[in-house]
Amino acid sequence: MISRSLARALLASLALTASALLAGCDTDQVSLATNAKANQPVPPKLVAAMGEKNMDLQSPILIRLFKQEAELEIWKQTRSGQFALLKTYPICRWSGDLGPKVREGDRQAPEGFYSINPSQMNPQSAYYLSFNTGFPNAFDRALGRTGSQLMVHGDCSSRGCYAMTDEQIAEIYSLGRESFFGGQKAFQFQAYPFRMTPVNMAKHRNNPNMAFWKMIKEGYDHFEVTRQEPKVDFCEKKYVFDAAKAPDAKRDPVFDASAKCPAYVIPEDIASAVREKQGRDEAEYAKLVAKGTPVARMNTGIDGGMNKIFAAKIPEGSTGLSEGAEGTTLQMLAMAKAPGTIPGHVNPPKPNLEPAAASPQEEPVVAVSAPATSTRVAAAAPAEKSQEKSQGGFFSNLGRKMGMGTADTTATTPPPQATASVAPATKPAAPPTAASRLKAAVTRFVPGHDASKDKAVATAKPAEPAKPAETKVAATRPALKPSASDGAGDSAQMAGAAPVVSSNSFDSRFGAVK
Repeated sequence: MISRSLARALLASLALTASALLAGCDTDQVSLATNAKANQPVPPKLVAAMGEKNMDLQSPILIRLFKQEAELEIWKQTRSGQFALLKTYPICRWSGDLGPKVREGDRQAPEGFYSINPSQMNPQSAYYLSFNTGFPNAFDRALGRTGSQLMVHGDCSSRGCYAMTDEQIAEIYSLGRESFFGGQKAFQFQAYPFRMTPVNMAKHRNNPNMAFWKMIKEGYDHFEVTRQEPKVDFCEKKYVFDAAKAPDAKRDPVFDASAKCPAYVIPEDIASAVREKQGRDEAEYAKLVAKGTPVARMNTGIDGGMNKIFAAKIPEGSTGLSEGAEGTTLQMLAMAKAPGTIPGHVNPPKPNLEPAAASPQEEPVVAVSAPATSTRVAAAAPAEKSQEKSQGGFFSNLGRKMGMGTADTTATTPPPQATASVAPATKPAAPPTAASRLKAAVTRFVPGHDASKDKAVATAKPAEPAKPAETKVAATRPALKPSASDGAGDSAQMAGAAPVVSSNSFDSRFGAVK
């Protein structure tokens, strides 16, 4: 038994040593034989599930991931040779928007088909454990897309990665490791914006990424009808799935992502099954569009999403661009156990604060002692959320409220007003009578009488009601760092303020957020 454990440890060291040099997460080159995290066994409950589903511990795996649903699926090959779903893991955090990664620093998490080999497994990740997605692949490079060290890792923070929590990545990592022990040279990683169903395709039919999504849906459909890992090639800057050599060809086709496609065929049994599925999908899609299925709102600046099970555990948590199962709410999930530790530094995605179409422009507010008919009193803190809903995005709203980027909310001095001490016009006072002088003389000598009150009473005059200020002034708030404006107001900026930047730039709006 001891020799068997030692052999496994040595095999792990030989199979995965190259991964100790990966960047993207702080790494040190250490022996994997002594790395407890990387050598954790597959949990007994998961091993039992494999037995129930006719799977071997070391059989090949395949991973599918969906941003909108915030879920990662582990598929494993059964003894029949087909893949079956083993387990679905909720994603704790992903960043960016629905759509592929285009350039370094855009915070986008990749979409497409990638291959994960042992050298991409990172046992020394700063985020507990991780594996590199392999972005950019040949297709991405053919389009000039850039980016590096985009990982699936632990923790719950993302900058172009998929964060799974430490406990979940430990299981996922162990399943990948065992598949390598079983002889799998690389496992396939399929990343999608959402499940490629007719309903989701109809909801997102106006999205500019739709052409790309239809292309990768082809591979999604190949897997759906065969339950086999689709063979992936690239040519003419597009994906090709399950290509084989033509009947009259003497050798297998050679593919180049930037070159013209070689002669190839798709096996007829696969091609016919895919055509049938696509025909059903297209018919359902046409019905959904014809009956007016609402189009999903385009991203208004929200940075990524997270699964509901995690959002329910965070104060004021939001799923952002992700959606949960129908019929479940954050309140319903609040008492459920989270499948992993949520660290204290989690930065949840902000809720969608797109303004209502008929919402009028919000007026500036004035801090006053008494409300007047045309003057609004500064609202308490909870009301700020409703104000944000009526004006643009979160960051531009913050800029307006702090007096940056628009002239109508800049703190100003109100114009001079009539003071309350000015007496109204009255008839001239009559000269005091002898009786009144006698009464005053007597009261001054009454014990305990306060003469100062007499003076106050004598000088007090009725006050004219204060007129409402014609210029409304922003309520006083603590100074914050300048926020990026969405350009909705005056282009003038405060002295010392940062230049106005585009509200559509992830680099500017979220570059400083972990």
